[in-house]
Amino acid sequence: MDNREMILKTAKSLFYERGYDGVGVQEIAEKSGVTKPTLYYYFGSKKGLLEQLLVHNFQRLKADMEKASVYEGNLRETLYRTARVFFDAVCADPEFYLLLMSLFFSGRKSEGFRTVYPFLEQYYQFFVNIFDRAAGELGNMRGRQKQFAISFTGCLQFYLLMLSRDKEDLSVLQVGDEEITELLQQFLYGIYT
Repeated sequence: MDNREMILKTAKSLFYERGYDGVGVQEIAEKSGVTKPTLYYYFGSKKGLLEQLLVHNFQRLKADMEKASVYEGNLRETLYRTARVFFDAVCADPEFYLLLMSLFFSGRKSEGFRTVYPFLEQYYQFFVNIFDRAAGELGNMRGRQKQFAISFTGCLQFYLLMLSRDKEDLSVLQVGDEEITELLQQFLYGIYT
């Protein structure tokens, strides 16, 4: 593993464990086995490091979501595919996705929030677009595409948060097809079904 990769890996772990604001550049450099000038050479700043960490880890999810979110006339199937992609990505790297969530819920003027927000906006937009394209299938949409996208992404993210809450070892995190189907059923038809 080269220095750049080691710094990214170390930063992700430290940011996950103690939060973005709770970790300094010196500690990241030391735990990565490099000097601060080396870290600055690759990333320019702590914010630059976070940006590159987000880009590096978000690229795969974005590519997979672009494929999965193609609406082909079946909303249930499209939402299932996107949920499957989300949970597969989460289970492959739970620290990263829990870090994303913690950054999103940090102070609105914080550097962490401002840095992560464009990535979460891209993720959210996949779902807005799905509901936009499915407006003909859902007669009750009536301009509520954004509301539906917020509800569905919130359902997925909170499910992840609660599923991981008592796990010391996140490598055991799994979300099966049946769980996704049940989540989707509840989202599409509500708690009275």
